[in-house]
Amino acid sequence: MEWKHVDGEDRGKVNFFALSTCIWCRKTKALLNRLGVDYYYIDVDLVTGDDVDKVRDEMGRWNPMLSFPTIIIDDDKVIIGYREQELKEALGYGDK
Repeated sequence: MEWKHVDGEDRGKVNFFALSTCIWCRKTKALLNRLGVDYYYIDVDLVTGDDVDKVRDEMGRWNPMLSFPTIIIDDDKVIIGYREQELKEALGYGDK
């Protein structure tokens, strides 16, 4: 599995499962970029070979529905879907 890294401010470990064609996933990336957060993501639809099952299994641990985006913060909190305010609060941003 090849996670892509976006450098930014450390707000905890932020990983998210995305689709390259998903508008809500693009909005999530844009929000994280605007906030300047350090995060890792993987475009599940671009994964090939043996990694496909690995990615789906890993994502399924957090979100059995396998819906997008799925954001995991500090291996503890899971946010499913584009929930701007919930994501900001989980990352410690108030009204930003």
